Order: sequence, then structure tokens, then C-alpha cells
Amino acid sequence: MQYFPAALQELADQFARLPGIGGKTAQRLAFHVLSLPPEEAQSFADAIVAAKKTVHTCPVCQNLTDREICPICDDDLRDKSTICVVAEPRDVIAMERSREYNGVYHVLHGVISPLNHVTQEDIRIKELLQRVASGEVREVIMATNPDTEGEATAMYISRLLRPMEVRVTRLAYGVPVGSQLEYADEVTLSRALEGRQEM
Repeated sequence: MQYFPAALQELADQFARLPGIGGKTAQRLAFHVLSLPPEEAQSFADAIVAAKKTVHTCPVCQNLTDREICPICDDDLRDKSTICVVAEPRDVIAMERSREYNGVYHVLHGVISPLNHVTQEDIRIKELLQRVASGEVREVIMATNPDTEGEATAMYISRLLRPMEVRVTRLAYGVPVGSQLEYADEVTLSRALEGRQEM
């Protein structure tokens, strides 16, 4: 027996596909959207469509942007000789909150995870190697999460970079093992940056 109209059930099903959203939360969100005035519901839908149409990856660092090149890569005051490698775009936001880092970034869009069928070909390692091969880069800071997949990815990339005569460092363990970068506070990230070590 169907308890909800088909369109409402479909809306709840779409919300349930989002990470971290269970069935009950999806239903609450669907009911909330349904209770919005038509212009607010339309604005919500338009924001989703506009983001999908305009946001793309920066051809230099692979971060998300709505410009030709992201603002960080386009900033002449940033130190282009240092690249901080992160797993996801949200990690860039976490690093920027520390206000301690003035280099540029490279976003992998994932980490190597055999259990989840993610290999080195599935993430943006090739683009990083091309940037480093240009000769302008002196240091690569590995800032992947300090969990099994993050560590494995950092080690794999550091081995690939070794022949390129670039300094490869890892964030110091001010970031708790098993945690996510996006949840680390500014002080923890600052200390982790200051205490980074050679790999």
C-alpha cells in the first residue's frame, strides 16, 4: 500500500540518495520542501540546476569553481611552488580556515580504496604529476586524511614524486587519526601544517 503520493515518495527517495541522509530524514526534508511557498521551492530547484550547470573543476588544481581558473590558482600572491594535496574540495575550505597556508592546492577527488573499487586511475594523480613535472614546484604537502586510505594514497603519490626531486611532506599528526580534515579546528590544522615532516 502506498502511503504518500508518488511525487512525494520520489522526492523523499532522491533525498535518501544523498550521503548521510536516512529514510526518516529524507521524508522530513521532502515534507519540508513541499511546505515551502512556490517561489522558495522554485529557488531551491533553480539553485541545484544552476550549480550543476556552472560549477566545474579548475583545469589547474581540480578544485571546484565557476570561473575559468579558480580564485586560488589565479591569485598572484599565492606561492605556486608549494602544492597542498587534499582528497576533496571541502578539504580546501578546511585548510583555508587555518589562515596559515599561502600555497596552492591539488584536489584528488577521492583516495585509493580497493574495498570501494577506487584505484589510482579513478582520482586526479596524473594531473598532479603533470604540474610537478613543469619544474616550478619545490614542495608537495600530502594533506589526505590520516586514515588507512588517506595514508595509502599519500604513500603511493610520494613514491611517484620521489624521482622528480621535489620535497614531499606530510601533515604532522596534530590531526587525530581516523578523523576527517573538514572537522578539524583551525588551531589543530595550523599545528599540523607547522609540524609537517619529510616523507
